[in-house]
Amino acid sequence: MAYDALPELIATEHAADGIRIPPDVTVPLTARVRALIDTPEMRRLTRISQLGLVALVYPGAVHSRFEHSLGVYRLALAFLGRLRRDSHFATTVDEADAAAFIVAALVHDIGHWAFCHPLEDMGLPELPRHESLVGRILAAGEPAEILRAEWGLEPARVAALIDGTATDPAGILLHSLLSGPIDVDKMDYLARDSLHAGVPYGRHFDQDRLLASLCIDAGGQSLAITDKGRTAAELMVFARYVMFSEVYWHHAVRAATGMLQRAVWLVRDSIDAPWLTRADEQGFIGWLRGAAEGTGAAALVEGLFGPRRTLVKRVATYDALNHPDIHRALAGCSYPTTTRISARLAERLSRRLGMAVAPETLLIDAPPAEREVEFSLQVRQRPRDGGDRAGPGADHWRSLA
Repeated sequence: MAYDALPELIATEHAADGIRIPPDVTVPLTARVRALIDTPEMRRLTRISQLGLVALVYPGAVHSRFEHSLGVYRLALAFLGRLRRDSHFATTVDEADAAAFIVAALVHDIGHWAFCHPLEDMGLPELPRHESLVGRILAAGEPAEILRAEWGLEPARVAALIDGTATDPAGILLHSLLSGPIDVDKMDYLARDSLHAGVPYGRHFDQDRLLASLCIDAGGQSLAITDKGRTAAELMVFARYVMFSEVYWHHAVRAATGMLQRAVWLVRDSIDAPWLTRADEQGFIGWLRGAAEGTGAAALVEGLFGPRRTLVKRVATYDALNHPDIHRALAGCSYPTTTRISARLAERLSRRLGMAVAPETLLIDAPPAEREVEFSLQVRQRPRDGGDRAGPGADHWRSLA
């Protein structure tokens, strides 16, 4: 069906009625979108930085989760504008589903809390994953009232699109647009993070070409691309790989990440998860500095958030190619395990050097395997003028991985 009646798609034709965000684009706003972004739950995202500790290395990377959310919402409208012409999509997704997708794109980060990605990687039972908070936040207070009164949507439906728990065909399909090999989230954050970090790596893929090639896969359950978008998709995957190696996992960023993780580990008995997951970034830093006072975490916290940046230095790197045995022994280890290993190593070094090596100053950084860049996407290739075994006009599908 057509989505011409959706106010947000209509608003894309009126560039003046919106809000400006980098890089020189206008995000179209409607009254019901304004109502959502003015809630305290969404305004909190203006005080949560998109990249956290990355700003210690790339000082321009201080943009907020709120800015990113607006960019993802804008791309969601572009995805709908393209896909409403796809017959598989139009027969699966109705206007209410499309509205729920628009909202899900706008509020997809509403559960984010300060520095949550590096802390989630520790796997502490005291701290929930941010995705698990979305349903609870949307179901209470202003967001719930606005979704029901102004959008005609149930909060649970929007949350299911975000966390991937939807089981109906439309829900499964729309979740793939939010979280998949090519999705509105990655397409925005790669370009936006690259722009603010002052590097070109995340912007070297043809976004317009990729948008023009969007379609639905052979099974009608997830996003795919036509053959014309193959090169743009490959460049996007490469952009993500380089952004990880040069920005997100830059060695100094990993050093800062290791310091933050160890500091939180040392004061984990002070964690008040319900409060912490609702705090903004300055509130989190204030809590951590207070909790660390008088403990071995104090120097780590001051090195990150004090008046003088003082990061630990990289002593050695062990990769799978040059040090396969060490890499195999440490890769995928839990955070408590790497902490115990670093403590034993500190003891041995203390004995060998004849001087005390504090265990909290020796960090082993083993990023979790789930952060690895993986990619699998179906590509639709139109046959030339008949003459193939599938019959004239039939589509060919192949996997791009």
